[in-house]
Amino acid sequence: MAYFKVEKIQFEGPKSKNPLAFKYYNPDEIVMGKTMKEQLRFAMSYWHTFTYMGTDPFGGNTMARSWDQTSDAMERAKERVYAAFEFMEKMQIPFFCFHDADIAPRADSLAETNRRLDEIVAVIKEEMNRTGIKCLWGTTNAFGDEKFVHGAGTSCNATVFAYTAAQIKKAMEITKELGGQNYVFWGGREGYETLLNTDTELEMDNLARLLQMAVDYAKEIGFTGQLLIEPKPKEPTKHQYDFDTASVLAFLRKYNLQDYFKINVEANHATLAAHTFQHELNQCRINGVLGSVDANMGDPVLGWDTDQFPTNLYDTTLAMYEILLDGGFKKGGLNFDAKVRRASFEDEDLFYGYIAGMDAFARGLKVAAKLIEDRVFEDFKEQRYASYKEGIGKDIIDGKVGFKELEEYAIKNGISHNRSGRQEMLENILNQYIIETR
Repeated sequence: MAYFKVEKIQFEGPKSKNPLAFKYYNPDEIVMGKTMKEQLRFAMSYWHTFTYMGTDPFGGNTMARSWDQTSDAMERAKERVYAAFEFMEKMQIPFFCFHDADIAPRADSLAETNRRLDEIVAVIKEEMNRTGIKCLWGTTNAFGDEKFVHGAGTSCNATVFAYTAAQIKKAMEITKELGGQNYVFWGGREGYETLLNTDTELEMDNLARLLQMAVDYAKEIGFTGQLLIEPKPKEPTKHQYDFDTASVLAFLRKYNLQDYFKINVEANHATLAAHTFQHELNQCRINGVLGSVDANMGDPVLGWDTDQFPTNLYDTTLAMYEILLDGGFKKGGLNFDAKVRRASFEDEDLFYGYIAGMDAFARGLKVAAKLIEDRVFEDFKEQRYASYKEGIGKDIIDGKVGFKELEEYAIKNGISHNRSGRQEMLENILNQYIIETR
């Protein structure tokens, strides 16, 4: 059965007027030694694409999907699998990402929930074998149910902690079974509303215990995928412990977990942390922890996680700039953690959203590659910091001087002339590359 009337999306080039065609994403085009398909490693988010029905804080469903019409929950889950793989085939998307709760309905008991997961995973494996589509990463939904009202791994209720561990155990097992290349931890409710009732030390210690258990279990079952942590600063809680990349790194280093985890950066979460997308990727790159990316964007006018499809070419260019400087993705990729707007309720709108995001990142990839090949920013930065290549600057870098030696130098030599940072010039050059790169 075909769920979509749309044909397979093809590359037609920037002059095409066909809204159901790629203008910039050409999967086989070589950019910096790899195909676009290999460089970008696009993934479909199972949740926003196939379980989001248009709800928001002020209104209910606006979407009625053809694969969600049967009254039997397990049959709906199977129909959703078939629709998802048809969509990925037609969009030429090579990977998908999932939460356990996305793919199979919850049951009253954990044992029955796990049985349902196994049944749906078997269907997914059949579709993966048929299409060649792979699993980029899996995770567990430890934030949606009422049991997580006080958090999951940081809950004040020890039985909730135990249940969370059980969910993660099963989610890791099915991620391994599906050949997932990563496993993600996002602490949706791992934070607090007020310090008046919160033991932050115990909660953070317990979160570290949970992550160590996951490390140990991954080794036990032979899961060789990369473990990832996805930072987010707030919403739904006032403060979340995984606020941003720097906070996550400090946490991992405190608990000696830094060797086991990398970061899954989400653009919209960077916005909520008052950072740019590029900033978060830059911090990952210089610390050697860039794992994967949730590709979306937020609305700077709105103060919540809007999860829009990424269409800002500055963001996609500078994101790919950092990713390429890091040597490109290893096990990670660009997962579209994005949803069509509530008013875009027709099935065809899913294609428009993904085409927009994929084209934006394809364009960003080509511009970023050209910037790196021409060493536009790298040459400027090298000149800007040239004083650390020789003389007193090199002595500072080499650790040959301390306060006394630097005081003696400053008294004797004073300060050399500062030079302009040329920010406006560089921004104009960036504009030029975005406009002119072919």
